[in-house]
Amino acid sequence: MARGRGSSRGTRPTKTTPRARPKAGRATPKQVGRYTPPVPKETKVSPPWVPALMFTCLLLGMVIIITNYLNVLPGGTKNAYLFIGLGLITAGFVTATQYR
Repeated sequence: MARGRGSSRGTRPTKTTPRARPKAGRATPKQVGRYTPPVPKETKVSPPWVPALMFTCLLLGMVIIITNYLNVLPGGTKNAYLFIGLGLITAGFVTATQYR
């Protein structure tokens, strides 16, 4: 078997191509093997009343349910108080999903 210059068994030498030069004024990002998310144009920020409303709903709903079980609320123990408390807790969770 005859071996030529720059070749090994069964493979041909590869032809090298010149690298493309970036255009003047444009920088091309370096290619990395992992995904890099794009930089957001603007960051969304919640107003300060969103977490205040969230914690108010959660705590008020919890207090209503606890005081219903302790029979402290007017009219005695009623299911309506439980539904009001659960509704406030649900409103607190929904508000929590809007916090950024």
